[in-house]
Amino acid sequence: MKILITAGPTREYLDDVRFLSNASSGRMGYSIAQAAIDAGHEVVLVSGPVALPVPAGCELVSVEGTRDMYDACLARFAECDGVIASAAVCDYGPRERTSGKRVKTGLPITIELVEMPDIIAELGRQKGQRWSVGFALEAQDPHRRAVEKLHKKNCDAIVLNRTTAIGANDNSIELIDSTDTTVAKWTGSKIDIAHRLIAWIVGTLAD
Repeated sequence: MKILITAGPTREYLDDVRFLSNASSGRMGYSIAQAAIDAGHEVVLVSGPVALPVPAGCELVSVEGTRDMYDACLARFAECDGVIASAAVCDYGPRERTSGKRVKTGLPITIELVEMPDIIAELGRQKGQRWSVGFALEAQDPHRRAVEKLHKKNCDAIVLNRTTAIGANDNSIELIDSTDTTVAKWTGSKIDIAHRLIAWIVGTLAD
């Protein structure tokens, strides 16, 4: 099986120096890539900027912005059997990028933000007989919001994270399938959870 995996944060630049991003380390996505390789699968890893070693045996596609990740995923999805979208992409970015470095004036500034492309939603529209697993990081009413995201983005399953997962070595997740059923709750190291997730996908979505 060949799996497309997204990992890490994306960056949306305000000028040539400053950017909007988040604190994602990419560790969950890289752990999933490693687990998939350990299980004998091919991996295309589309990754935002992280400080992690690349799992041996995967094909790395390095990107920076959300649009870059969107384009890379759409270009490679056709050759894959499914996608695991664990990247913490920016939902919004500045409408315009200022050339050079914005000068400090001592006055307030207003920056107009626009929505970025929705990667997993577009892959969900295009998937056909392939499968897709999304990730949801929610703080308020997490289960309901994760289920809404699951259906809105046409995923076959979604992994519900808590905000404590950002940058941590361990995680506690809830796996929800397309019937809105919580089929698993796992707590432990990210690599252990990644192996469990790959095993579930192989036994449930890819058989």
